[in-house]
Amino acid sequence: MAAAIAAIFLLGLALVSVPGTGEPPPAGPAQPLGAPAPPTEADVRDADTRAAAVTDLLDRRAAALRDRDEQAFLATLDPEADEAFVTTQRELFDNLAGVPLDEWSYRLHPGDALDLTDLPDEAAAGADEVWAPGVDLRYALRGGDVVPTSRAMGYLFARHDDSWYLRSDTELDRLGRRTWRGPWDFAPCQVAATGHGIVLSHPGSEPMVERLVGELDSSVRAVSELWPTSWSERVVLMLPDSASEMRALVGAKDFPVDSVVAVAVADRVNNASREVTGQRVVLSPTGVRALSLTSLRVVLRHEITHVAARADTVDGSPTWLLEGFADYVGYRDSGVTLDEGAPDLMRQVRDDGPPGSLPEDRSFSSSGPELDRAYQESWSVARYIAAEYGEDTLIDLYRTLAAAGAVSARETDDLLRDVLGVDRAELVRGWQDYLLGALE
Repeated sequence: MAAAIAAIFLLGLALVSVPGTGEPPPAGPAQPLGAPAPPTEADVRDADTRAAAVTDLLDRRAAALRDRDEQAFLATLDPEADEAFVTTQRELFDNLAGVPLDEWSYRLHPGDALDLTDLPDEAAAGADEVWAPGVDLRYALRGGDVVPTSRAMGYLFARHDDSWYLRSDTELDRLGRRTWRGPWDFAPCQVAATGHGIVLSHPGSEPMVERLVGELDSSVRAVSELWPTSWSERVVLMLPDSASEMRALVGAKDFPVDSVVAVAVADRVNNASREVTGQRVVLSPTGVRALSLTSLRVVLRHEITHVAARADTVDGSPTWLLEGFADYVGYRDSGVTLDEGAPDLMRQVRDDGPPGSLPEDRSFSSSGPELDRAYQESWSVARYIAAEYGEDTLIDLYRTLAAAGAVSARETDDLLRDVLGVDRAELVRGWQDYLLGALE
């Protein structure tokens, strides 16, 4: 997100001649040489008027969308806006028709306005004034969001006479302020509701949606049976149509779409208050359709575990435990053996012996065999801990390490001793024996 830039008021400067010097008078102590003059009352009044007018514009835009009033929605667009922008906005309005909303509103941040000096002339062509304040979209999906979430929008506004309009949501890209894109920016949306959440997809995905609807509630119940901390038990599954849509929903340009079947994301996490907003499970547009029913069940329970535990998980926690625990919940009661669920790992154990250390965090940012191996190792570690120390201890270990976040190796050893009674080296030796024993 672009950093906030304070607005600078440009005032005309008059040079007054002083007899005998030919130089302008020196600046007084309240106005250092070269500093911008403070805004006048008229400037402040004009800025307040502008902010009020754009706030009213955004309120009318949101109300029109919620009320499904297309004419009122299109009336908020600049009459001189690019035709392609008007077309995408009309499509946006249509694409949201099938989405039940508990909230859709905008929040203006006038003090977060961008300096538009570097915008090309055509960006302001025909307008009396253009303005780019900070704008957040605040929305909640009915049946999925317990509290609303918010995302930043890169909106450029234009004034014609006394009226303000929305002119563009892409022009500010070059200034580093981009508009967040939801699934409704890509295609018409449809929503299927269950007792514990919703599945948001596009037309043509009905067979896959039916499978997801059939597994969602039982997956939520399976996670809640094991995870002891209360959570909303509401899940939003999103099924995009393309790799580009999945990347937009995940929020990372370099996200390995081809290597990941599903991912759990959130907009904001406050561990202190345990408030999480915008939690979504985003499914691969191709990979998820190739899964067997058992594999789909494992994937959903894995990702829903991340949703349930998100409020208790601090950034920097060891990935081997976060992913291993989620896989443990996913595979729990599935009947899948280590040979079936971790074939690459068990092949290595047979040929070369067990791994010499726990999976490193960087392995989970890779792709291909290294990524697969990291997940298989993590799952087997969690299985070992549950088998050796019990499920309750595995849960305690997760909550202890996840709450600590990024800590040193020595601190990690101390936490392991507190919960398991062993340090990392002893944990690895026990895990190695467990893997070798699985070959017998």
